[in-house]
Amino acid sequence: MENSYQAQLPAPTSAKPLVSRIGVAAGVIGVLLIVGLIIWGIFWAATQHPTAVESLRDIVIIALALGSCLFGVAFIIMLVMIVRLVNMLEFEIKPILQQTNETIGTLKGTTTFVSQNVVKPVTKASSYVAGVRRGVKVLFGDPRNNLPD
Repeated sequence: MENSYQAQLPAPTSAKPLVSRIGVAAGVIGVLLIVGLIIWGIFWAATQHPTAVESLRDIVIIALALGSCLFGVAFIIMLVMIVRLVNMLEFEIKPILQQTNETIGTLKGTTTFVSQNVVKPVTKASSYVAGVRRGVKVLFGDPRNNLPD
């Protein structure tokens, strides 16, 4: 049998866009204008003050080299942490999971044993007693009715 339940969703409404096309165009033009001004400023500074631009260039190169070194150190630290995580998974968590599986197997065996050797005999005995009681009740009547008032 097929379940024909479908979620009732509200009909989509034509919502006003968060940012208009004019706003997006103005933003793009503004960013292009700022980038153009920065490029013009760099060329102007290179023609007016070449020694200062060379010094600034050297400082930027040194800063980029230091940033690369920091990135390399961070990458090595991250790699060491990943190796430690894999090591922990393999040598600490994997044995715990294996021991848990063994415990579950033991528990399964125990429940099977208890079911076969305790629950089944008790259930059989209870059913025999109930059968005998019913048989006695059918043959001799309800003993509660035989009591004097």
